[in-house]
Amino acid sequence: MTTILTWLRLLRIPNHATAAADVLAGFLIVARPREIGPLPPALWWALAASLAFYAAGMVLNDVFDVELDRRERPERPLPSGTIAVGTAATVGRGLLTLGSLAACLAAFGSTHPAVALVGAALAAAVWTYDRHAKPTAFGPAVMGTCRGLNWLLGMTAAGGPNAPSDWLIPLGMGLYAGGITLYARDEAGRSRAGQLAIATLVMLVGLCLAGASTWLLAASGEGSAWLRSGRLLPWLALWAVLASSILLRNVLGILDPASGRVQQAVGNAIMSMITLAAVLVLPACGEAWAIVVLLLLVPFLVGRQLVSAT
Repeated sequence: MTTILTWLRLLRIPNHATAAADVLAGFLIVARPREIGPLPPALWWALAASLAFYAAGMVLNDVFDVELDRRERPERPLPSGTIAVGTAATVGRGLLTLGSLAACLAAFGSTHPAVALVGAALAAAVWTYDRHAKPTAFGPAVMGTCRGLNWLLGMTAAGGPNAPSDWLIPLGMGLYAGGITLYARDEAGRSRAGQLAIATLVMLVGLCLAGASTWLLAASGEGSAWLRSGRLLPWLALWAVLASSILLRNVLGILDPASGRVQQAVGNAIMSMITLAAVLVLPACGEAWAIVVLLLLVPFLVGRQLVSAT
């Protein structure tokens, strides 16, 4: 049992629900099903690819950071010796391979070759972030690219993106994730308030871009019956409240950039990715599918009782 929990900790298992939410929401926003029903095999393969890529990213992150973690986080599985570094490296590379294979199967099942291309780009972005970019100024941008590509993995499995509003979502959510990464850069110690403020601004811009997708969707006269019944303003209010609740935690971290405060803001921002995905699905597909995406909070919260999400 200890070994299983140690691997779950290395994988940061709660966060995998956020990766699944991206892909599921991206697929639904492009496919726009009106009623709850079975999901096609191509989506399941895309979800498998996303989870494998995310797991690979978590494992390889700790493999390449093992010397730093020996100083700052000696209790982590690799620096503590609970899991051998060589074993973790082999598992990480294997997960990248499995993710790429699953993306190819999603492309074959959906008849959309773009899924395989996005999968290859995502595998390269994950490796680049962990191996090269993380400690550099480009780290947050590469991480944001990973998150945007993860959204595109689901969208391409449905044959998209099609409309301009579709493209705003991976762009906005990628910026949001890049901002989180910048915000979390020094979370193990005392962060710099200026850096936290810049990161918060990046997250705000990302949330505004993603939210603008619904405005474009409403302007096109498309979207779900829920949106077409004159609910654009209530949706925008909901998005604003959700964004404010996320950014308020960030502001508290800026005012007191101690490790605990910053980690709380980061954890809240990561968890909110699921809620944000559900709220983005609402205007495209209606309440039922939004609730399906929101249910991914359950494995996130259960997993967080076992291991830390950061």
